Order: sequence, then structure tokens, then C-alpha cells
Amino acid sequence: MRGRAWLGAALVLGAQLRALWLAAAVEVHTAKEVVAVNGTNQRLKCTFSSSSPVSQQLSVSWNFQPEDLSSHEPVFYYLKEPYKPPSGRFKERVTWDGNIERNDVSIIIWNLQPSDNGTFTCQVTNWPDVYGTIGEVRLRVVQKVNFSEIHFLAVAIGSASVLMIVVVTAVIICRQRRRKARDKRIEVADTEL
Repeated sequence: MRGRAWLGAALVLGAQLRALWLAAAVEVHTAKEVVAVNGTNQRLKCTFSSSSPVSQQLSVSWNFQPEDLSSHEPVFYYLKEPYKPPSGRFKERVTWDGNIERNDVSIIIWNLQPSDNGTFTCQVTNWPDVYGTIGEVRLRVVQKVNFSEIHFLAVAIGSASVLMIVVVTAVIICRQRRRKARDKRIEVADTEL
């Protein structure tokens, strides 16, 4: 009987430790999809949360999987300081834009090209939290920006502002003309007297 009780206690303890281990994992947060215009620069935002304070062993790995599903390529690495890739398509085209103290491990990709279409992954380890989610950002590089609701809103606000300026200018001009006509009538009346 004691053996079965011990086995049951070990199973319960194991389940609790597994739940605690899963709760202590690093969680990585990214945008699911980003659209950027060919030739521009794009910030790929990646933030994380960890049950442990940020340690000196915190490391960040950014990788890239092209749309044609060829092999993964390293993009960027961080361990105590940022390390740019020594070779590959992102050499001299990627910079660190994160802030470890704010749990931000973002990067900027410069001079985007259609060949940059694909999925970027962001992985963070923060000892002792070495397991966790991997953030994924699908990047689509387009030739031009589609007319979206935001553009429509910007055009509407701009048009309304121009219209308001025209109306205010017209009111001011009308008032000045009325004032000049009134002053002229008063002057004519004074001269007739």
C-alpha cells in the first residue's frame, strides 16, 4: 500500500512541477503579418515576458525562412550585445532596435526587397527560462501601398482642413470688404454734411 501511495504522490508532484515549468517559460509576442513597401525600412517588433528577471545570459535569435521554403537563414543574434550577421542577405541590412530593460528585442531590416518575403522568427531565452514560444512575423514586401481605410481617413481629414481654411479666409475677406464699404459710406456721409 505504501508503494502505491508514494507512486501517486510522485505523479501529483510531477504534474505540479510540469505545470510550474510551463508557467515559467518565456512568452514571445510579435505581429503576425507586416506589409512593407519595396526599398523602405521596416521595424520587426518582438517583445517578451519572463517569470524570471532579465539575466546576463539572455539571448535573442532572429532567423528567416524564405517563401520558397529553402533553408533557414540567421538574421541577427544578441547575447550581452548585438551581433550582426557576418554574411548572407541581411549582412549590413539589419540593426538592433530593442531595449532589453523594456523586454523589447526588435530589429530593423533596411532596404527591403521582394526576396525578403517570408517568415522571420524571434526566439528569446532568459536563464533559467530557456523554453517558451517562438514569435513569428510574416513579411510581405509590395511594390506600392494599397489604398486603405487609414489613407481614406487621412484624405478626409486633409480635405476637411483645407475646406475649413477656405471658409475662414472667405469670412475674413467678406468682413474686411463690409468694413471698408461701411467706412466709405460714413466718410461720404461726413463729407456731405
